[in-house]
Amino acid sequence: MTTVGIGAVSGVGPDEVLAAVDAVLPDGTGGVRLATLDTRAREPGLREAAARRGWGLVGHPASTLAAVPVPTPSDRTAAAVGTGSVAEAAALLDGGSLLVPKTVLGRVTVAVAVMTDLHHHGDAELAPGLVDLAVNVRADSPPPWLRAVLHASIDAAASYPDPVPARTAVAAAHGRPVDEVLLTAGAAEAFVLVARAVRPRLAAVVHPSFTGPEAALRAAGHPVTRVELRADDGWRLDPAAVPEDADLVVLGNPTNPTSVLHPAADIAALARPDRVLVVDEAFADTIPGEPESLAAGRDLPGVLVVRSLTKTWGLAGLRVGYALGPAPLIARLAAQQPHWPVSAPALAALVACSAPAARAEAEAAARDLDRWRAALIGSLPPSVVVEGGPRSSFVLLRVPDGARVREELRQRGWAVRRGDTFPGLSQDHLRVAVRSPEVSSAFATDLAAVLPPPPTSEEVP
Repeated sequence: MTTVGIGAVSGVGPDEVLAAVDAVLPDGTGGVRLATLDTRAREPGLREAAARRGWGLVGHPASTLAAVPVPTPSDRTAAAVGTGSVAEAAALLDGGSLLVPKTVLGRVTVAVAVMTDLHHHGDAELAPGLVDLAVNVRADSPPPWLRAVLHASIDAAASYPDPVPARTAVAAAHGRPVDEVLLTAGAAEAFVLVARAVRPRLAAVVHPSFTGPEAALRAAGHPVTRVELRADDGWRLDPAAVPEDADLVVLGNPTNPTSVLHPAADIAALARPDRVLVVDEAFADTIPGEPESLAAGRDLPGVLVVRSLTKTWGLAGLRVGYALGPAPLIARLAAQQPHWPVSAPALAALVACSAPAARAEAEAAARDLDRWRAALIGSLPPSVVVEGGPRSSFVLLRVPDGARVREELRQRGWAVRRGDTFPGLSQDHLRVAVRSPEVSSAFATDLAAVLPPPPTSEEVP
């Protein structure tokens, strides 16, 4: 869906509106709707313009638009209606990425945003018969000893689950008091709890990153500003880029999908006494030694670390995770949970995977991933760009003609994660999970076969 934000004077005609939209809308754009102030949505000229093209027209209250950060605000517009740009705010309200910034054409101001599918995840790429490089889960199933633990937990299925042993085990593993641990139905639940329990004036989400937190915040009606990291900086965090007035900040470390590991000191620089800082560490245990983790850090104000057992232990279907943070914040999140939110098998997995032997096994697996990732990168064709400095269980690639390449890989039996549903990335970005060197070699061979041929010497300027 493409949203065209409209700012217009009273009495504007439909021909003026359509001429302005046509001047900025890319050729072939489908699924268009117009968005503006609710008072302007009743203008005959806007209604007629939308009707002629069969486009939707939606109006938003001024107070709603005022909560949307805009890149090119006008003091005059802000004084008149409360937002620095009606066109940009209306275009961006539902979480789109700005394609055309505010453009003034006569009596009409337009801005164009393309909606990002925040609910698209790697599992949507899968189908029977495809080799899964789209989902960042290390194993097809849990190891035998963990399967035995899960099977044994079924014997207690008639009883309501008791979270105390699991909470105690997680606390001990991270050297924290029990009241600083919250058990959740996967890391994703923690983001929904944050959206329910925290009432931010302004939430800042660092992108590209896992889109679940932003989706949860928008669903709860919170204003969100995106802090988009840059490829030419290696997708690395610049703490100064985060708005100082953001009282809720969310980022990942290591970051999905870039696989970049940010220095703990850079993340710690974002902590404030009056701010909740959510650090998604769902992939932290894929890195040997977890060198930049804040999971054990209790000296920073307002830091909530979210973890998951999914990636290392092959438990995506079990939905098991936890959050670590200050006891008062943990209590606020827990108050939003239903009774018994985590199942007995998930609790058994938390106890088992928090034991020293299991943590040692996870460390060995992370070292294997280091070697496997190097093998994957070393096997790739030279025209493929490996973005950032990957450190986790996946790599972000940039290839020419990415949408076609992804589809042809699929025809050859490979499922990879599209990149364009991550804010800040394009169709030429593909996220690829690290697998065994044998699998990676076979993938690289097929990737080389579907890439566009390199330009000839005559084509190079």
